[in-house]
Amino acid sequence: MQKSASASSLGPGGLDLAQAFFKPIQNTAPPSTTNRNTKISVIGVGNVGMAIAQTILTQDLADELALVDAKPDKLRGEMLDLQHAAAFLPRTKINASVDYSVTVGSDLCIVTAGARQNPGESRLNLLQRNVALFSNIIPPLAKYSPDSILLIVSNPVDVLTYVSWKLSGFPSNRVIGSGTNLDSSRFRFLIADHLDVNAQDVQAYIVGEHGDSSVALWSSISVGGVPVLSFLKNQQIAYEKETLENIHKAVINSAYEVITLKGYTSWAIGYSVANLARSLLRDQRKIHPVSVLAKGFYGIDGGDVFLSLPAQLGRGGILGVTNIHMTDEEVQRLRESAKTILEVQSQLGL
Repeated sequence: MQKSASASSLGPGGLDLAQAFFKPIQNTAPPSTTNRNTKISVIGVGNVGMAIAQTILTQDLADELALVDAKPDKLRGEMLDLQHAAAFLPRTKINASVDYSVTVGSDLCIVTAGARQNPGESRLNLLQRNVALFSNIIPPLAKYSPDSILLIVSNPVDVLTYVSWKLSGFPSNRVIGSGTNLDSSRFRFLIADHLDVNAQDVQAYIVGEHGDSSVALWSSISVGGVPVLSFLKNQQIAYEKETLENIHKAVINSAYEVITLKGYTSWAIGYSVANLARSLLRDQRKIHPVSVLAKGFYGIDGGDVFLSLPAQLGRGGILGVTNIHMTDEEVQRLRESAKTILEVQSQLGL
């Protein structure tokens, strides 16, 4: 299922109208053999996958976009729907196929595919089904794009990023989970809302598991360069720890609220992942809280585990993890979050 036929094949007898339409200038050289195009592949064209694809297109992040899904009719429909918007978007070649060969030569492969939880199904059984699904997704991606970066969005994202690392054989810097990048955006929004400031002026991170055991780094929050907790202490302004915990709980529950109200989340994760794609492919070297191989950081041991830490992203993937200050309590909670993920991984038998 390739891109729908272009106008060049509409001429009589298969005449290439593109060549007839344009006259070449004299003394030309052939095009450069150096390929400077950027190619992104999105695996899974559900609500999340298509929100990511749409955001990538509107932000002009790729010269070529490949879509892969197991449902051919849905896949072709989504491809055509995007292609029909060509007059309103930057020029991007859009292909789609159930065959992973369409992803060949990708710079970034974004995986959103995942099995849905059946009524009464345990989280462990759902995870085992997703591991089986990933065993059919990750190896062909690695085969057709051995130099690409894998960006995992499917949940539970930390465990599935670990699974993708194992299945791909890629170095750890080129396997990344979307992690708490969106959680941190929600965190910044809630703090900004409380203080009536722009969320872009708030520096705040959620780290650890993308889930219930995530850790809010209150000690390092700043607004406009002013450390919040230090400011409150110096100004002798009292605050209740319960208030801080309630903001963190609101972050954890916000996705559940959106799902309850509209049935799924899509737009925020679409913008979050496009934001990560920009930092990676444009070599922005920005700091994002994403799921990385965390063994050895902040005393995390006991096995290979992926969880979110503030990391610098660039064209090589993970360029490094920031040495952010944490209190003893925050470090302990981070280690407990790592144990929670490792306990789940140990049941998979990988």
